[in-house]
Amino acid sequence: MERNMEVGIIGLPRSGKTTLFNAITKGKASVDVYSDKANVGVAKVPDERLIRLAKIYNPRRLVNAEIAYTDVPPPPEGFGRTRGIGGEYLNLLQAVDALLIVVRCFNNPAVAHVDETIDYLRDAGNMLMELIISDMEIIERRITRIQVENKGATLQERQNLKNEENLLMTIKKNLDMGIGLRDQGLSDDEIKRLGGFGLLSMKPVIVVSNIGEDQLDMVEQLNQNLWETINSQNMATLALCAQLEMDLAQMDANDEIDFRRSFGIKESSLERMVKTSYGVVGLIAFFTVGEDEVRAWEIKSNTKAQKAAGKIHSDLERGFIRAEVIAYDDLVANGNLVEAKKKGLVRQEGKQYVVQDGDIMHVLFNV
Repeated sequence: MERNMEVGIIGLPRSGKTTLFNAITKGKASVDVYSDKANVGVAKVPDERLIRLAKIYNPRRLVNAEIAYTDVPPPPEGFGRTRGIGGEYLNLLQAVDALLIVVRCFNNPAVAHVDETIDYLRDAGNMLMELIISDMEIIERRITRIQVENKGATLQERQNLKNEENLLMTIKKNLDMGIGLRDQGLSDDEIKRLGGFGLLSMKPVIVVSNIGEDQLDMVEQLNQNLWETINSQNMATLALCAQLEMDLAQMDANDEIDFRRSFGIKESSLERMVKTSYGVVGLIAFFTVGEDEVRAWEIKSNTKAQKAAGKIHSDLERGFIRAEVIAYDDLVANGNLVEAKKKGLVRQEGKQYVVQDGDIMHVLFNV
């Protein structure tokens, strides 16, 4: 079975990133003591379709898709001041699939900001620039290495190196102008060629403004300001109160609903957070159904059926024969699988079928 997608949570000291981690994962990591170890947890992805499917199948188990979150240890001193990223901290960021950047918007005189003044727009810009500077350093080292490799290369190797150098020089020029890789309009082939470099500004990013309870009525404006500052169609922004969400996450479900109403909060910020993570990483869900279990499985969009089967179990991928597939809407509209089959809505799909969001799959295999 493949691992869950992993989102790394980063932020300046005292920004509330560990508080947000606890809220998302219902964890209990210490928020008062700095640790050099990562906190790891998972969050269930809310999906109303599971509830509808459960009404049809009445399963013994209902299993949501999950996303893994890592509360990355505190950054090295000077992080957020556009000095670049290196060492073990860089390794940790390169290992995750997406980054969740927490910037402090709340004011608490008892907890001083590391830079003394609170400016969430400044912090967001500086931290995004850290990712770009890190990539510039990696690209520059590779360009230097290409020049060395060129000396003993064959004619074909030199041409390949020249093509790579041209791509890297174009990328570097854009990075110099503060344009991250995700906003450079790279082709799928170029993205694939850069896959082994561990470039941070290529990763999906969510920037979260951590606000205070006294700022709840300003959520939309604060988030709009952040969105306009970032100015990227390939990142997401959210504003929420991590402390409040952490407190609510520890409550009984009914108490949580009542408490949210008292604050005038219509929707769980954490559900929006998890759904946003799901979307920004480019995930979709397919379902397996039965009396034992109804389950959502997260996969990258454009995943083919055989690869998706491996999400369930490696044996299903290895011995894949075909998949019986029906769209969620078709199943729900007909009430059950028997009626849907009568109308020819259940399809037989092969290895190359691209799984769609909401597909319900039954995999036939032989090992």
